[in-house]
Order: sequence, then structure tokens, then C-alpha cells
Amino acid sequence: MKILGIGNAIVDVICKVEDDFIIKNNLTKSTMKLIFDKKEFQSLLLNLKIEKTVSGGSVANSIVGLSQLGNKVGFVGKISDDDFGGKYEEGLKKENVNFLYSKKKEDLPTGVCLILITPDSERTMCTFLGTAGKINENDIDTYSIKKSEIVFLEGYLWDEGDPKKAFEKAIQNANTVAMSLSDKFCVDRHKVHFLELVKNKLDIIFTNEQEIISLIDAKNFEDVITFSKSIDKMIIVTRGDQGAVAINGNEVVECGIKKGLKVVDLTGAGDLFASGFLHGYINNMSLKDSLGQGTEMSSKVIQQVGARL
Repeated sequence: MKILGIGNAIVDVICKVEDDFIIKNNLTKSTMKLIFDKKEFQSLLLNLKIEKTVSGGSVANSIVGLSQLGNKVGFVGKISDDDFGGKYEEGLKKENVNFLYSKKKEDLPTGVCLILITPDSERTMCTFLGTAGKINENDIDTYSIKKSEIVFLEGYLWDEGDPKKAFEKAIQNANTVAMSLSDKFCVDRHKVHFLELVKNKLDIIFTNEQEIISLIDAKNFEDVITFSKSIDKMIIVTRGDQGAVAINGNEVVECGIKKGLKVVDLTGAGDLFASGFLHGYINNMSLKDSLGQGTEMSSKVIQQVGARL
């Protein structure tokens, strides 16, 4: 297998709602709310007509993108043996992704992200992580890890305790380890651990400019370049309208953005950028061409709704 992703298995449930639904449920339009109470989440779901479901999660989106580009890929994410769990597994199989997790009835249900689309096209999200964040070392199959050229980990999933042990098992057995830092909130929350991973455990790091600046307490982007050269890893930084930069040892390569695009939804931009870059890298393209592949994929996905092409 070329690439095996390990991340949050979240079913995106897309529903169209009127503005009064947002107000009535005390939601803030265009934001993401984490819901920890199963009953609260289920009562939200009760009154909704589901438009469609998508097997989501950040690294899962990247893995599907890699599959669409013709690569042999797999994914590990924790689901429960319930209705949404079945939908999740089915959704990935349809995309030719080898889903390497044997589901069973868990204490918590499969993770769900409700995506509420109001008439003005704004997306308000409510996420119930369910069993997704409860991944542990027993969920990681050493044989599958060793048989993959690259293992791609999701920063969102990292946490103290069981998830940390799952990451450690994957890292110890992997040929090459890539990881996405995922979000500035994750970086700030786990700064010491993420810095240790970046410096000593990972081979390829995907980050945006805000995340890496926060991680290393950089004053400017020059500090990021200096830091990256000093640790001798491959760091890929997306910089919004300034494009993207890949730093590999002393090699620094830049790639601009595509101009004149009609931007509809930025949801999957980072996930699909990683798909394109890893596709280039695994197929022996140069850093410049790999960045170009990443830019191409993210440019396509931001011109439509959702994180799938």
C-alpha cells in the first residue's frame, strides 16, 4: 500500500435549515460547536432532514483525494457498529479506500459532524466526536503499518492517554511518517508534545503558517525557514494567498496560488493540498511539482461545496 491514513472517522451529515433553526438552538452561524452530550446531539438530529452523508475527517479527506488520483491507500479510524458507522465504512469503500478497522459495538456512537447550511450558503457545524477520539494501540495493526510506504497521522486525533499510545505504535513501525498539525487550537493545546514529534519523530509535516509560527514561537516567516533547515525534516507550509513553501533540509521551494478562482467553500483546502503533495512525493516528483499537485487539488476543491472532488 502506498499511504495509510490514521485519523478521526467522522460522518459529515449535511442538512439544509432555515435561519430560525440556528437561532432556536442557540448556535452561532458560521462556527463549529463541539457537543459532548449524546442526548443534546440526538435531539438536534431528530428535527432534521438529511440531504447527504459523507465519510469525513481531515486525513480521511486527504486519503480519498489520494485514491481519486489513482494511489493504493487505506484508512484507520474508530467507528461503532451502528447506522452511521455502516454509512462511514460504505462511503470509504465506494472511494476505493481500504478501510482497515473492524467495527464493533462501542460505548459511544460513531462520530458525526452536522453541517447546517442556511439559505445564504453559510455552514454552521456541530460536532459530536463519539468513539472517533477513543482510538487506542489495539486499533493499530502493525502489519498494515509496515506494509505502507507512508503513514499519515492527523493532529486533531492526538491526545494524552490512548490516542498517544496509538500514535507511538504507528510511528515505531512506520517506514515514513507524515502528520498534519491540523489546527492552531491543537498546536497551542499540545505544544510541547507536537514540538517533540516535529523535531524527533516525524519525517513530513503539513502545517499552515499560523500553526508553525505558534508551535515554534517564531517572530516571522524567516524564523520558520531557519527552524526547518535546522531539524532537517520535510516541512510543507501553506500560506493562504501567498501560496505554499516546502523546506527539505537546505532546499526551499515556493509555489504561488492559482489566480481568478471563484472561491465557494474553503473546508477541504488543506486536506486536498496534502493529497496532491503526497501524490507527487510518493510518485517521485520533484518538490516543486509536488507543491504544484497540492495547489491544483486545493484550487479545485475550494470552487465547490464540501471537501470531496
